[in-house]
Amino acid sequence: MPAADRQIWLCADDYGMSPAVSAGIRDLILRRRINATSVMMPSPHLSPDEIEALDTLNSGQKRAALGLHVTLTTPFKPMSESFAPLSHGKFPSLNKMFRTAVARRLDPARLMIEVATQLEAFIEAFGQPPDFVDGHQHVHLLPQVRDAVLKVVAETVPQAWVRQCGRSRGAMRLKDGKDLLLDVLSVGFRRKAKQLGVLTNPAFAGAYDFSDKPGFAKLFPRFLEGLPDGGLVMCHPGFVDAELQQIDPVTHQRERELAFFNSEEFPRMLAQHGIALATPAQT
Repeated sequence: MPAADRQIWLCADDYGMSPAVSAGIRDLILRRRINATSVMMPSPHLSPDEIEALDTLNSGQKRAALGLHVTLTTPFKPMSESFAPLSHGKFPSLNKMFRTAVARRLDPARLMIEVATQLEAFIEAFGQPPDFVDGHQHVHLLPQVRDAVLKVVAETVPQAWVRQCGRSRGAMRLKDGKDLLLDVLSVGFRRKAKQLGVLTNPAFAGAYDFSDKPGFAKLFPRFLEGLPDGGLVMCHPGFVDAELQQIDPVTHQRERELAFFNSEEFPRMLAQHGIALATPAQT
């Protein structure tokens, strides 16, 4: 097998979504199968014990970069008092948030307050700023939302980088509608980030429709195609529990991803592509 000539970030989204999801992510961090996770501060299942358990994994030598998973869609509730629009006291659906943001009908000040509140909650919980910032369901890429997220990062945690979701040129397929939308949204996002001096990852991969076909082991090599040094692959591993089933449609797919990353096929696949996981910087 060739030696690794690229180092990447493999980030498990949704830490805190449910106890079982968090347990699965911690297991992968402990086994050094992933090197980053982003935390959902508004989740009702992100308990002090879940925070402490994740933080403990980085005691001594740092095993994983920790990020803020900005959350602005249902079924979660705002952490600030002023956020709008709401749906039955919760954030709107992704579709409604998308339409409202594209029409530029969101309140910029209320957006910034909510993003800043989630960021402050992260810093208070972990005792330090996040290494990076991203968004649940890619909401941080939307018009108006991106302005709020990037401005809060630039003014509050300028050392953090922010996830952009544009693919590398070598990985682009015109038939991938979801990926194409992320590519388009990321163009303006990267431009705005550069204007504000906010760092972003050089390329992104990992989006798929969460269907059973093809199997995740067959799908994963596509994410590595053309991924440059420092590129990021998003993933959603975890165990399934009743709490997850009540709030999210992505359930058994998480266990498939978890099983793959825990398998011996996964490190062999990385080695075959000349890829290794980056080592998180000690903070």
